[in-house]
Amino acid sequence: MSAQTLDTERLQPYLEQNLSGFSGTLTAEKFAGGQSNPTFRLSAGGRQYVLRRKPPGELLASAHAVDREFRVISALGETDVPVPRAYLLCEDESIIGSMFYIMEYLDGRVFWDPTLPEITDNAERAAMYDEMNRVLAALHSVDVDAVGLSDFGRPGNYYARQISRWTKQYRASETEHSDAMEALIAWLPENMPADDGAVSLVHGDYRLDNVMFHPSEPRIIAVLDWELSTLGHPLADLAYQVMAWQLPGDAGLRGLQGVNRPSLGLPDDSEYIDAYCRRTGREGIDHWNFYLVFCFFRLAAILQGVKKRALMGNASSPEAEAKGALVEPLARFGVDLIHQR
Repeated sequence: MSAQTLDTERLQPYLEQNLSGFSGTLTAEKFAGGQSNPTFRLSAGGRQYVLRRKPPGELLASAHAVDREFRVISALGETDVPVPRAYLLCEDESIIGSMFYIMEYLDGRVFWDPTLPEITDNAERAAMYDEMNRVLAALHSVDVDAVGLSDFGRPGNYYARQISRWTKQYRASETEHSDAMEALIAWLPENMPADDGAVSLVHGDYRLDNVMFHPSEPRIIAVLDWELSTLGHPLADLAYQVMAWQLPGDAGLRGLQGVNRPSLGLPDDSEYIDAYCRRTGREGIDHWNFYLVFCFFRLAAILQGVKKRALMGNASSPEAEAKGALVEPLARFGVDLIHQR
C-alpha cells in the first residue's frame, strides 16, 4: 500500500464501528499537494470527512506526528483559532498500515500563490493578509494551560532545541554535502539571542496555503497541517511567514521577491510585522535577522527530509524530488542574509 492509496475495504468497517454517524459506502480521494502526511477526502452516506495518515514504510524518527496534530486541533476547538473539528484518532496501524485521524471536511478556498491572482480586488487581498495576521496573533495568545497543552513542548530555549533537532534531522536525511548548510549549522548556535522567556503554541508551518478561507469572504475558517506544532517562541511563526515572501516566485518557491506589493494591496514586511506587534502587545523585535536565517535553515532541513523520503520511495507527493532540489537554494538564501547584516 503506497502513500497515494488507501485500503477502504479495511477502513470502512472500522469507521462504522468507531465514528459516530458514519454510514454508507466509503470512497477516498487523495488531495493534491502536501509533502508530509498523505491526506484524503472520504465520502460516505452523503457526508464527507478528511483523513490524515502517517506515510507507510520506513520513516525518520519523530516525523509525521499525526497524533500530535489530532491533539492540538482537538484542544483548539473552543478557542479563537479556527480549526476543523477533530473526530477520531486511530493508533492501530493494522487498519490501513499506519496511524491516522479523521476530522471535519470544510468547504473553502486554499490559495497557493501569495500574489493572490484569483482575487481581483486589492482591498480584499489586503483584508486576507490582515486576517492571516489576526489569526497568527490569536494562535500566539492561546492560554496553553487552559486548553490542556502545557506539556506540548519541552522546556528550555526553543531555538537551541530547534537548531539541535533540525541539525539532527538534516544529518539523518543528508544525501550530499552542502557548504551552505554547513555554514548555517555553524553560525546559528553562535549567534542565538538570549532566551527572552516568550512561550506560546506555535504552528511551525504557518503560510498562505496552510489556511483555508471562507468560500466568499476574506475570513479564515481553518488553519491546517499542524504536524510541526509545539510550544515555542512565537516569533518563529512570524519570521517563517515573512521569510517565505523573500523568495522568488519561480522554481517552486512561491515568494514575493521583486513583486510590487502596494500595486496588489499586499503589505510590506514592516507593515505586517507592525500589525502583529500591535495585536500581541510587542513594542518591537530585536535580532530579526537571526530569526529569518533560522527559518531558511529549518525549511532547507525539512525539504532535505522530503528529498530523502523520495529516494526511499514513500514521499507523499510526486513533486517531492523537485522540492528536494530546493534545499541548496534555500540554504544559500540564509547564508546571504548572514553576510547582509
